[in-house]
Amino acid sequence: MRESEVSCPDGPRLRAAVIGVGYLGRFHAQKYKALPGVELVAVVDTNEARAGVIAAELGVPYYSDHRDIPGSLDLVSVATPTYAHSRLAEACLADGIHVLVEKPMTVTLEEADRLIALAEGAGLVLQVGHLKRFHPAVVALRNSGLLKSPKFIDSMRFSPFKSRSLDVDVVMDLMIHDVDLILNFVGSELKEIEAVGARVVTDHVDIANARLKFVNGCVANVTASRVARDAARRIRLFQKDTFISLDFISHDIVVMQRGDGTMELDGVKVPAITKSTIAIESYDTLEAEIRSFCDSVRRRSPPLVGGRDGRKALEVVQRIRESIRQSTRVMESDLIELSPEAF
Repeated sequence: MRESEVSCPDGPRLRAAVIGVGYLGRFHAQKYKALPGVELVAVVDTNEARAGVIAAELGVPYYSDHRDIPGSLDLVSVATPTYAHSRLAEACLADGIHVLVEKPMTVTLEEADRLIALAEGAGLVLQVGHLKRFHPAVVALRNSGLLKSPKFIDSMRFSPFKSRSLDVDVVMDLMIHDVDLILNFVGSELKEIEAVGARVVTDHVDIANARLKFVNGCVANVTASRVARDAARRIRLFQKDTFISLDFISHDIVVMQRGDGTMELDGVKVPAITKSTIAIESYDTLEAEIRSFCDSVRRRSPPLVGGRDGRKALEVVQRIRESIRQSTRVMESDLIELSPEAF
């Protein structure tokens, strides 16, 4: 099955709820409501006014505690602020409910370990919301077969300043997306991390750069900013005879490959270079993620992004954050020079 071709098969309707219906949780609830084979039975939020608005929009009841929902639940999305992920996901798993928890899965590795142990011990699906794994461009790259063994990766994820996710730093908020993708692309143990960052607008690090060195020799340069002038989300991968540029905003993939023979460039014969693109499907990424979760629940099969994947990404971003803390280049009121595009 291709990664984008996931669906909730025929059978009894899955009873679903969404815990936390802020910016992202609202979209989760909308997707469950629209999916065939799924019944959105309730939304849950401690902010009852907000929950009431979403509940009215979708025609379902709302509660401030998932344990007040009458009847049993098959699955939930936990889309609350990060600090509440562990407590809520743990309670749901203990009740025998399959869980899709937004990224980062928890605040600490110890919390992540508890969730993994609970899910694996009970045979429950624990999926972590690393949404970019389901992005049409990432799926197209995977399905193309062109991704082999990257030797160098350069990623940038820049966003203008927004009022969301200010309870965490830019590493946990944005950089973790690319960290998860890079870990998946490289498939090697991490050997060394060097990172720098700066506080710009908030009390947390708002712009950061990390250099990841892997045991297999691959090096990744990862930059994230939430105080950029313009949005930019790109990953460039370099491997033997091939360069791949993936743009998450324009939804295009450009491939440059060394071909046979030579070509003339500025009067000089150089190795022949061919340029091509990879076709990308158009579909809703969050819907694909939730469909995949439903599919795993029905089949009792491992999710595309399981608890152990979420833990790996969390461990790496924790190490990045620690490297930033220890760096003498973390500044309270000044900016570090990373890239002109970051500002």
